[in-house]
Amino acid sequence: MEYKRGLPQVRVPLPTADQECLFTLRPVSNTVGDFLDMIKKEDQAIGSVSVSTKEGVRIASSNAIEDLILEDFKLSINNKDFIVKAPERSEKIEDLERLSDLKMLVNQLYAALNVNEHVVRKERVLAECLAKLQIELEPLEKQKMELDARASRKTNVMTWMGLGLMSVQFGILARLTWWEYSWDIMEPVTYFVTYGTAMAGYAYYVLTKQEYVLPDVRDRQHLIDVHRRANKIGLNLEEYNRLKSKVTQVEMDLRRLRDPLNPFIPPPTYTSPIDPLSTSLSKLQRTKDGILAFINNFRKK
Repeated sequence: MEYKRGLPQVRVPLPTADQECLFTLRPVSNTVGDFLDMIKKEDQAIGSVSVSTKEGVRIASSNAIEDLILEDFKLSINNKDFIVKAPERSEKIEDLERLSDLKMLVNQLYAALNVNEHVVRKERVLAECLAKLQIELEPLEKQKMELDARASRKTNVMTWMGLGLMSVQFGILARLTWWEYSWDIMEPVTYFVTYGTAMAGYAYYVLTKQEYVLPDVRDRQHLIDVHRRANKIGLNLEEYNRLKSKVTQVEMDLRRLRDPLNPFIPPPTYTSPIDPLSTSLSKLQRTKDGILAFINNFRKK
């Protein structure tokens, strides 16, 4: 490997032509995968080609060429190994490193100029989408609230009716135990009443595959009544759930975009004695001055 016109060039022997081929690499833009593709396109007889360290550790195709040329490496073509010696460190390599730093600064400048604009545009699109979804969801939400209110009233009535029936049962058993008959007669009756209650609870589990837990029973009855009334009035609960899920997703995306811990998201607009435009311009000016100073230093060297 040697440098010509500031770019590294590698001489690779091709198996078919039995001669060397010169490949020019670009350290900043090329990767190891690009280098391997160049070799395969040059000779169709090449079945396998890979790059590894001198110790035999394979180098990934996504690695940059500027990292590959820092030290010697092994090039394997059709299971035949070639040792490629990296050039000695010189001013050209240092120039490449400075060029890489310059590229990083340019990327930072691009991010400073465009990321905020992209985030604001994305936030505007999400806000418009949220407004449309809320408009579509509003009539369904009103109908759903009415159904929930009716189902809650019916469930509460059934709950109090259950308490009333238990009180009536207690009164009948008490009357039969202390006035009509005696405990000797009523004891087996109360036993079978208790056992029948246990059987009813087990039957509930067999039919619903759920335990007889009072809050769960109440919620289940509430849902049954909501679905029954929704079918009567023509409310599409699947569409309601779909819109509700979309609204939740869009609201979560908006909260993520507006997260104050994210440095790329501009803070919400508020009245402040500091002008945000002048602050942004001052940051941009400092970044520009830093790049100009770096370029002048690069030219001097």
